[in-house]
Amino acid sequence: MASEPFRIFIAEDDIVFAKIVSHHLTLNPDYEVEIFPDGKSLIKNLYKNPALISLDYNLPDMNGLEALKQIREFNSDTTVIIVSGHQDVATAIELLKKGAYDYILKDQDTKERMWNIAKNIRENVQLKQKIASLEAEIGRKYEVNTLIKGNSQAIHQVFTLIGKAARTNITVSIYGETGTGKELVAKSIHHASSRRKKPFVPVNVTAIPGELIESEMFGHEKGSFTGANNRRIGRFEEANHGTIFLDEIGDMDLNMQSKLLRVLQEEELARVGGNETIKLDVRVIVATHKNLQELVRKGEFREDLYYRLLGLPIHLPPLRERGSDIAILARFFVDEFCQKNKMGKLSISPKAIEKIQKYSFPGNVRELKAIMELSAVMTNTDVIEENDITFSTAGFTKDFLFEENTLEEYNLKIINYFLKKYNNRVRLVADKLKIGKTTIYRLMNSGKL
Repeated sequence: MASEPFRIFIAEDDIVFAKIVSHHLTLNPDYEVEIFPDGKSLIKNLYKNPALISLDYNLPDMNGLEALKQIREFNSDTTVIIVSGHQDVATAIELLKKGAYDYILKDQDTKERMWNIAKNIRENVQLKQKIASLEAEIGRKYEVNTLIKGNSQAIHQVFTLIGKAARTNITVSIYGETGTGKELVAKSIHHASSRRKKPFVPVNVTAIPGELIESEMFGHEKGSFTGANNRRIGRFEEANHGTIFLDEIGDMDLNMQSKLLRVLQEEELARVGGNETIKLDVRVIVATHKNLQELVRKGEFREDLYYRLLGLPIHLPPLRERGSDIAILARFFVDEFCQKNKMGKLSISPKAIEKIQKYSFPGNVRELKAIMELSAVMTNTDVIEENDITFSTAGFTKDFLFEENTLEEYNLKIINYFLKKYNNRVRLVADKLKIGKTTIYRLMNSGKL
């Protein structure tokens, strides 16, 4: 994947000098340079978040100190170099105290000094990005190790299977209702495996339009179809030597299933519109909320692909079958929410725990998390009470028939409710309600949804 350009601003009233410096800097194709003739035009464009600013001390409308102050107020992380035609030690010291990175004189060496400064700043930015990426990865590992937790026998069986899966490269198929944590299980397997230092690439099959899925999965060459203006690396290629997670595999159409089967069998692919064969070493983990055996029986899922993907099956229990895990996860979600929002510690009353343990949680762990976060906001004390717990489906049921709508209005409310619940995943909603997805798209296009 191409990195973002390193954006440099030059504020300079000597346009010839500015163009000379700009030309020299843009010899590096990763540098994107913009020139501004005065301070005001520079300040107006700070929203573009330049990484480096070269600032002439004597601009037509303001001096360097005034401009530096406004830049630092907008973004204190932006690196600012002051360029001046006159050496003034006292001014230089004052500017450095106010946050300037350097103070340099205009001469024949200026463009080289700018080149070296830009190179050093770029390396620092890349290092910070790498550290941030590693910190995010550590955070994701922590999330995996904490969210998949509990004392129930069902979840301990999941832990055992995760350990077995992590010791080999066997394909894993994860089954479970929406919201049970299938992606977290896939991440756990990846991070516990020998591939932990390589990419983990999640792909939600339902989120990709049918006409784009082959390109998304396997990539394409420039000019291979209308709109293919550049070569694109597919998700399988991104995951090479790592793990690819194909979520909702049961929604993949039969044509794409055959192409996926070939890639898995041959352990190689060719990008759309290309002839180059790319060898693959990818660990495959798939997940679905559907019964794949039933889809095979109906002719909606290829039997040969089913057996290719079966590998080690892991069945995730719905939250309602996990007993005391509900209370454990509820406390975890409340503690996590309070910590992230710098709130005081909250406890959960026994009656509140009893209330959530009686609820069926159709949205599983994901729904529990949303409910507990809302309860942490709603409580007026340091204890979450029974009345602070609100189930979204309860209000829907209570008020639903009271409004006395038409049948069409009721149908629209039901469809809209499930679209919100499942983040506008049309295929999933159509499957849940046993209606055609074209019906939902038609209602969307008509403005009724």
